[in-house]
Amino acid sequence: MADINLSRITKSFGDYRAVNQVSLDIADGEFVALLGPSGCGKTTLLRLLAGFEEPDGGVISLGGQAVADPANRVMVNPEARNLGIVFQSYALWPHMSVARNVGYPLEVRGLGRAERDARIAKALATVALEPYADRNPTELSGGQRQRVALARCLVMEPRAVLLDEPLANLDVHLRETMQQAFLDFHRRTGATMIYVTHDQAEAMAMADRIAVMDRGRIRQMAAPETLYREPADHMVAGFVGAGAVLPIDDVAIHDAGRCSVRLGDAAIQARICQKVASNSDMRNGRDLGLCLRPEDIWVDDAGTLRGSVEDCVYLGGRFRLMVRLDGDQILPVYATKRARIGEAVGLVISDGWVFDRTEDEAA
Repeated sequence: MADINLSRITKSFGDYRAVNQVSLDIADGEFVALLGPSGCGKTTLLRLLAGFEEPDGGVISLGGQAVADPANRVMVNPEARNLGIVFQSYALWPHMSVARNVGYPLEVRGLGRAERDARIAKALATVALEPYADRNPTELSGGQRQRVALARCLVMEPRAVLLDEPLANLDVHLRETMQQAFLDFHRRTGATMIYVTHDQAEAMAMADRIAVMDRGRIRQMAAPETLYREPADHMVAGFVGAGAVLPIDDVAIHDAGRCSVRLGDAAIQARICQKVASNSDMRNGRDLGLCLRPEDIWVDDAGTLRGSVEDCVYLGGRFRLMVRLDGDQILPVYATKRARIGEAVGLVISDGWVFDRTEDEAA
């Protein structure tokens, strides 16, 4: 296995810059997700790492060795990078058995039969498919075919495993099952894994760290819980997790990274980004945002923040209300009982996150 380093990588297609000055350090054995909306550049970045595309600028290194460096005319072919790739489409040969699908890359490399069989058996055992070795892919479920694709990747003993939206074609139940299968595999092997997805639930459930991408840039890279509780900008706050981002301009700083803000007639205690808290100039005339998550808001008749219910959806064990405050501000709120549409409610807010929304434009 190996660590992966990308330094100021750029890639354009005509006038469109798909990847824009991306730098990324991934430790040996780390599970990193590239998360973002369609067209954000995450798949292009994966293809650059795999060697399917050549960067216009920057350096890509695997285990300290440069594999792409246009300035020095370095471009190592995909097959020489020893990276395993699992595609969304599985890309299995229907006329080959499971075992032969898994071992075909070893045939191409010219490995002897005994070594091939041993490595195939080990790879199938890793993904719990030993009983299916002699079956054809058409006889397997979607989740089993995905595990065959993963085993074919593992049999090459790659330095890292790249996964390009591998669960997009599976139903909800199979996606959950395969998430656990990927996690189990990562824990057993310690492989470095880079997982491309537009599904935040997948990324949050599996990754050690998540790189949120937008318009060819990495907006924030952090552990899932940090992205959720401390988003760096408006894009991350809106894309990761349910919640609302409200503009604010009246902030009083307290100790230990806490502050109070006014929202309507309510005084709210919140956490605040350290960069904003330590710089008074940033709090004067800046576009500050308050990120609120549903679990930090609850319905209470004594609450000074008032609103009306616009929607009520049962989620199993709780209800999600959409509550409109004065003006156009709408908050998602979890409640223990059903509310009527149009019902007036009081709200209490226990926490929030204040950040500088002007960073949005600078990213």
